[in-house]
Amino acid sequence: MLNWKEVPQLPKAQGRIEAIDLARGIAIGLMIISHAVSGLVGMRHVPDWGMVPIHFLTKFSSSLFILVFGIALAVAFLAYTQSDDWPRRRLKLWVRAVEVWFWYKALIIIEMLPFSSPSDMVNTLLYGRFAIWVEILGFYAIALLWVPLILPLWARMPLWGRLATIAGLTLLSAWLQGFSFGGYDLLKAFLVDHEEHYAWGQLSRAPLILSGLLIGEALLRCYFDAALRRRLILWLVGAGALMVAAFYAIAIAGGDVHGAMMAVARNVGKHPPGINFMLFSVGGALVLLGLALAGGAAAAKVLLPITLVGSDALKAFTFHIVMIFLVLRFLLEGEGAYSYPQALGVGGLLILGAALWIWLTRWMAAHR
Repeated sequence: MLNWKEVPQLPKAQGRIEAIDLARGIAIGLMIISHAVSGLVGMRHVPDWGMVPIHFLTKFSSSLFILVFGIALAVAFLAYTQSDDWPRRRLKLWVRAVEVWFWYKALIIIEMLPFSSPSDMVNTLLYGRFAIWVEILGFYAIALLWVPLILPLWARMPLWGRLATIAGLTLLSAWLQGFSFGGYDLLKAFLVDHEEHYAWGQLSRAPLILSGLLIGEALLRCYFDAALRRRLILWLVGAGALMVAAFYAIAIAGGDVHGAMMAVARNVGKHPPGINFMLFSVGGALVLLGLALAGGAAAAKVLLPITLVGSDALKAFTFHIVMIFLVLRFLLEGEGAYSYPQALGVGGLLILGAALWIWLTRWMAAHR
């Protein structure tokens, strides 16, 4: 029976949970496909059959990525927040934040190199504007600064308090959408998203991170017990299916299901988060997460390239941005040179290439 006053009492993970890497790898793989097409072809040139279903389904990526971010933090750190070595682990997260922030800034230059002036690059580097494809990395860099500060509090908070925090932040970010922030659009984008900027709002995405912490807590309790694991998987897949069904119910009530699907494929409701987009994106993310957990270590081995990509998200992200924007777009002047099917093929090759790069760098480090 659910105990609303219960605080997390977590076992430590019995080794690495490959299913988390698989889920993260699926998110990154969908992201790479989307970036390859938008970076090399442009979404305006994608045929309708490509928007739905292909780019409609890639919208699972961002929500799955953020959920897994929270899950990984819970699995790797939440159980240690009351231990003597928590300051060392917290510092590790902050050092990681600096590393991610460095690569975020470096990849801004690479993203903008094919089509922007040096002054525009400097303006973006100084937060005078936001980039597009690499902004998710900037979101994680900042999130890694504040999430370690709340983890000890989260670990002592009763279940009702954790759920209330998620609901409260969701309502607060929606309410703040009505504020102009004194005309500081970049500040609004940074906090709660803005329709004219591709930034990921810290407040508007915080509920997903915290939901990931809750799922991570459940995962630590259930993953190594077959019966409990099946129950968790059913909850995740069931909740995700209900959210996707709610999206279609709204679309049917509106009288244009295909139009609603096309709107999601074109990112309508992504920045700032809209109800239709989030129902579909989060719902699909929960289904994919449940399937990854159901597959477990066996699926992780079968889909080894995807699992490898998910085992080092920063390296995979850096690899695909460098290849798309520095190599293909800038050095080889490939913008507009690819058909849509070719760009999809490039995306698939980049997933394999990222997996190979991760494996090679690990092999080199092990044989120094």
